[in-house]
Amino acid sequence: MPQAVLFDLDGTLLDTADDLGAALNAVLAAEQRPLVAAEHYTPLASHGSAGLLRFAFGEQFEQRKDELRQKFLAYYADHVAVHTRLYDGVELLLQQLAARGILAGIVTNKPHALTQLVLPYFPSLQALPVVVSGDTLNVAKPHPQPLLHAADQLQVVASRCWYVGDAERDIQAGRAAGMHTVLARYGYIHANDQPEAWGAHAAIEQPQQLLELLSLID
Repeated sequence: MPQAVLFDLDGTLLDTADDLGAALNAVLAAEQRPLVAAEHYTPLASHGSAGLLRFAFGEQFEQRKDELRQKFLAYYADHVAVHTRLYDGVELLLQQLAARGILAGIVTNKPHALTQLVLPYFPSLQALPVVVSGDTLNVAKPHPQPLLHAADQLQVVASRCWYVGDAERDIQAGRAAGMHTVLARYGYIHANDQPEAWGAHAAIEQPQQLLELLSLID
């Protein structure tokens, strides 16, 4: 039984795709370029502003990276929780973990400033005892150090932690940290991805299935 479960944020605890997509489309509209439909931006949402802008602008993104990201992030900061919601079952999952005495925390690549803007809209997430953002340390996932830092903050050894995320870098970081990794298959996984090759120890199709995994080792 784990002593702690750490979670990615976007695509794992929160469905943020439509607000990220709105920021992308605001930049595209200002540039008088075609907008991107939800079916195209949603699978890329875990890759943040850089991944979304690179998809929309192609080679031009590398030439204008700082300018485009600044525009994207400025819009997103002002519209951070218009459509964003908890995935169904997350609230109950966190309650059940607490009832079992299992600690929970967040390790995300989302910048600290944006993480702190969105969490107050979701009290159950804001109440978690540790939140490590993409710029909390000088490295981010897939480097394992953010996960190890979160475990240290919870005073739990890494081998007694599970890490749940929807991206390859989440699984890479979790395995490198010596944690049990769980792939959130309901998150932002692109059709071209090969999640079966990422090496997750387990996978879930919805948040509450994590409780089923825990019940197997009760």
